[in-house]
Amino acid sequence: MKRSFSLIVFTYVALTLFGQQALAREYLVKTPDEYKQVAFNLQPGDEVILANGIWSDFEILFKAKGTQKAPIRLKAETPGKVFLSGLSNLRIAGEYLVVSGLVFKDGYTPTGEVISFRQNKDNLANYSRVTQVVIDNYSNPEKFEQDKWVVMYGKHNRFDHSSLVGKKNAGVTMAVRLNSEESQENYHRIDNNYFGPRPVLGSNGGETLRIGTSHYSLTNSFTTIENNYFDRCNGEVEIISNKSGKNRILNNLFFESKGTLTLRHGNGNLVEGNVFFGNGVDHTGGIRVINRDQIIRNNYMEGLTGYRFGSGFTIMNGVPNSKINRYHQVDNALIENNTLINVDHIHFAAGSDAERTATPINSKFQNNLVLNEDNLDGVSIFDDISGIEFDNNVVSSKTVPKIATGFLPSDVKVHRAENGLLYPTNLELKGIGASQGLVLVDKNKVGASYYPKSEPEVAFDSGQIIKVKPAENAIFNAIETASSGDTLVLDNGDYNISKVIKLTKTITIRAANKGHARLYPGRSTFVDINDYGSLKLVDLVIDGTQAPDSAGNTLIRTSRTPMQRNYRLEILNSVIQDLNVNHSFHVFDAGNRSFADVINISNNTLKNVTGDILRLNKETDDLGIYNAEYIYFNDNTVENVEGAIAKVYRGGTDESTFGPHFLMKNNDIKNVGKGKRNKASAAVFLHGVQVSDIANNKIVKSAFVNIEHTVGQPKTALTNNTFTETDAPRISELVAKGPHTATLKDNRVNKS
Repeated sequence: MKRSFSLIVFTYVALTLFGQQALAREYLVKTPDEYKQVAFNLQPGDEVILANGIWSDFEILFKAKGTQKAPIRLKAETPGKVFLSGLSNLRIAGEYLVVSGLVFKDGYTPTGEVISFRQNKDNLANYSRVTQVVIDNYSNPEKFEQDKWVVMYGKHNRFDHSSLVGKKNAGVTMAVRLNSEESQENYHRIDNNYFGPRPVLGSNGGETLRIGTSHYSLTNSFTTIENNYFDRCNGEVEIISNKSGKNRILNNLFFESKGTLTLRHGNGNLVEGNVFFGNGVDHTGGIRVINRDQIIRNNYMEGLTGYRFGSGFTIMNGVPNSKINRYHQVDNALIENNTLINVDHIHFAAGSDAERTATPINSKFQNNLVLNEDNLDGVSIFDDISGIEFDNNVVSSKTVPKIATGFLPSDVKVHRAENGLLYPTNLELKGIGASQGLVLVDKNKVGASYYPKSEPEVAFDSGQIIKVKPAENAIFNAIETASSGDTLVLDNGDYNISKVIKLTKTITIRAANKGHARLYPGRSTFVDINDYGSLKLVDLVIDGTQAPDSAGNTLIRTSRTPMQRNYRLEILNSVIQDLNVNHSFHVFDAGNRSFADVINISNNTLKNVTGDILRLNKETDDLGIYNAEYIYFNDNTVENVEGAIAKVYRGGTDESTFGPHFLMKNNDIKNVGKGKRNKASAAVFLHGVQVSDIANNKIVKSAFVNIEHTVGQPKTALTNNTFTETDAPRISELVAKGPHTATLKDNRVNKS
């Protein structure tokens, strides 16, 4: 039984260790001071139990030496009921230590790491384990202040059955470091973890798991990454960034995750038995191959849409005599018995340019199954691929393979097996593609067993309906009492709004009857979107005539301080008019270091505006950062706007992001962009946008469309637009040499 003594409980258990009797103790501690009293002299077999509750601003140093038969444990009194909050973290140093049951939430690390397998560079952890822990949205509020959640040092350590969910700030979620001899050839194991949704960062530095760094990439790590579930890990183009040698990446499942498992640096790695489900989601990728002696076999990829460096399967070109941090040539790669079904893009010799001229050599691509419903093989060839031997790969009978030798058209019939994967039923194709023995990682059986796997965002219209009648500040007051996900339904009438709404919830505001709820903002801003805030407006009339007579009014904006969390904005089926009481009255203005997952402006009438409609141009420090991932401007009627429809800016030379995406279709536009304060002198200004699709628009008496390509091989298409008394679009390449790469088709320019 337990007996209390100065709030510390001792339990004595006799253990036989190496022929000697040792005394193990169990300590229940309730404060950081009590922990410190017992932590300095822990012996093999001891257990330290943190009492249930919230431990705020607690920096734990767990330093001791256990033995293989008698490890020293630090654990929660009840798993999932010990919360480390505020400025808390955990450092582990010593041998044979086990940590379990802790939850990090509602705060962020005061240092660069939440859980670190070392005290400092001289005191590392070896033969130690962290299991059944959770780090949930424990992100630095400064979005581009980098930190890491879990970092492994030392040797023979294990991180398992834990949940890492929702990292919002820059920095890899989990890393293995090889920055000293004591951490090289480490034989770590990372297994059975749940890597929960990580939103698009909008910049480089959003990897989920990194093994090594470029500086030590020619060093072997011998790390095993096995049976983990990567759920919508979308931070950047590299989900796993492998930067060391002799690692084994086995039997992991990637669900709708944007980016790829990338063998970025390091040689002799094994990638086997992994499953990638893209389900047609944008930018979902598979495996990218670089360097020597890589083995990629028995992997299954389905429904992947990614392209270029984020494609379903990529073999890269290298740099001759490459520096350690660039691209080493692919040499002696073995790629066999993989299944690729409805994979849109398979790239060979990708990245070929004036620098990356070292084509793949001494490599084999064999016994792979490549099927696509459109009877396309998805293959793109960017350079000489004679250094890859293609043999006994199978495509469907109606597919004309781009690589004739080694790809065999066959009448393939497939069925979905009990494990959820598609396999050919043809007996003669036994031995082609991935094994039927693949066992999929069960999302419900990985991660911390006590911790639920909830959705990362509150959906619009997922809560209660709140009916609102016209009254002074009725909308402001309703939002104050609403919960995230609620919908405000406005009765017919006029709504005067004399307070700025600082939005920290997901809220929909809609008219009960389209066009019969009229909103009159009376301040310089109607809605100020802050962290946790997202806004949807439907069927409203918003009139700016009662706004103050001030320059630079903004109907909707994001917080003037940097935001940690991504937001969403939708304006649908509404009228926005008379934002013209003074100059530069904007519809929406994104602040510096804010990021939208989606902005959707569709089926609206926007007229008489002295500023811009969408201002997404604050990240001008040219670091590859930008303000929105997807921007939709469709089916709108726009008239008399002195500024631009959209100003979107993504600068810098980094190539690790997916967006921005700008889609503008089926709009009627008249007299837009010609105001004297429109410094862009354009109706639409896009700089560094990665995907632009401008189609079926009628543009009359307006400024031109100006698109500036930078890096990343942007995809730009302008099709079936009519430009009347409007100059033709201007497209320029600011980095690549030669003519622009945009697709222009069926556009009509009539200047008369």
